[in-house]
Amino acid sequence: MFDNLSEKLDKALHVLKGHGQITEINVAETTKEVRRALLDADVNFKIAKEFTNKVKEKALGQNVLTTLQPGQLMVKIVKDELTQLMGGDAEGIDLSGNPSVILMSGLQGSGKTTFSGKLAHYLKTKKTKYPLLVACDVYRPAAIDQLHVVGDQIGVPVYSDKENSDPVAIAKAGIAHAKANGQNVVIIDTAGRLAVDERMMTEISDIRKAVEPQETLFVVDSMTGQDAVNTAKAFNDVLNFDGVILTKLDGDTRGGAAISIRSVVEKPIKFIGTGEKMDALDVFHPDRMADRILGMGDVISLVERAQEQFDEEEARKIQKKIAKNTFGFDDFLKQIQQIKKMGSMKDLMGMIPGAGKALKGMDIDDDAFKHVEAIIHSMTPDERANPSKLDASRKKRIAKGSGRTVQEVNQLLKQFNQMGKMMKMMQGGGGKKMMQMMSGLRG
Repeated sequence: MFDNLSEKLDKALHVLKGHGQITEINVAETTKEVRRALLDADVNFKIAKEFTNKVKEKALGQNVLTTLQPGQLMVKIVKDELTQLMGGDAEGIDLSGNPSVILMSGLQGSGKTTFSGKLAHYLKTKKTKYPLLVACDVYRPAAIDQLHVVGDQIGVPVYSDKENSDPVAIAKAGIAHAKANGQNVVIIDTAGRLAVDERMMTEISDIRKAVEPQETLFVVDSMTGQDAVNTAKAFNDVLNFDGVILTKLDGDTRGGAAISIRSVVEKPIKFIGTGEKMDALDVFHPDRMADRILGMGDVISLVERAQEQFDEEEARKIQKKIAKNTFGFDDFLKQIQQIKKMGSMKDLMGMIPGAGKALKGMDIDDDAFKHVEAIIHSMTPDERANPSKLDASRKKRIAKGSGRTVQEVNQLLKQFNQMGKMMKMMQGGGGKKMMQMMSGLRG
């Protein structure tokens, strides 16, 4: 996500990083390169031009030329302008109704059905809501079946009526069903088309008038670039929707849609899809996205994801095991499972400042832990609980059973022991010792 744009912006701003002589000429050259980077990312030409004009105006207005660190100030100006261009502040969704009705719209293939499931899962787990999914795509039976599969996967009920060909009637019946069964959020998945047409727009408009949703959301595939922005405008002209959902931001997208869409339709991006799993959904924070585009990472989102998987009771148990020196490979496996639940490894690495640039070109596999898990699962329960018992013959058996080498088994044991020492050092007063060690390393 945004890898190409991040690299080009970094090159554009590189000329102003350092303490060389800064002039109006190289500020102009820098903003020209920034504009070129945005255009390459499929940002609308007019928006890219307006953006760089604002950056240049602010840069010269804030005396960038005379500051001690002009490069850093220029990066801040670009970051602030990117944040404003993408909306400024994060915006939530309106859940004031009883039930709250959320109407999904978008073209076929944009990811409406999958996102409907993701949103239901998000509301169920984070907002203590009781959602109902309503299948209103009467043209594709597979779409109704898909929504049922998604509902089963996340444990959310689905209302459908394959005998009824009127999406307006199905939507209204779905809301009545929710009221009768105690569901306080209704998410209506509507039909999509391969292109915008009058029939499609009339249908979605009729549903909207009939159910009066608290939120009408437009789902768009971010990989379609500027076409996504044009489609959003066509939908907004008819529906006047409340917000945009960008899907497939984990794919090979240039990012132009995310940067342009707010300015074109003047509606906030509310959520982004960052993977195929049902929990791969994030609230869109313009400031955090600007940080990621400029290679600064997104530590806040990383911490939030970690906190979601953090089990306080489990942490206390681990703490006691570390203190008693009984932390074993079964406990290690649990830690790996928590990390995997946080999202794809590539996405997580992108949240660490500087990591994206350092790992450029490297293929970060989501199955990075697979061989570690294979080695641990090849151990007996006693060996997992007591790693010190692993002698040469046991290591050979474990390597053969896991399809790995003895060297890899030894490497895992070494890393496990190092981690154990570090965790023990962080206990109690050891934290002070750890800080002293870190200070020494900095020195």
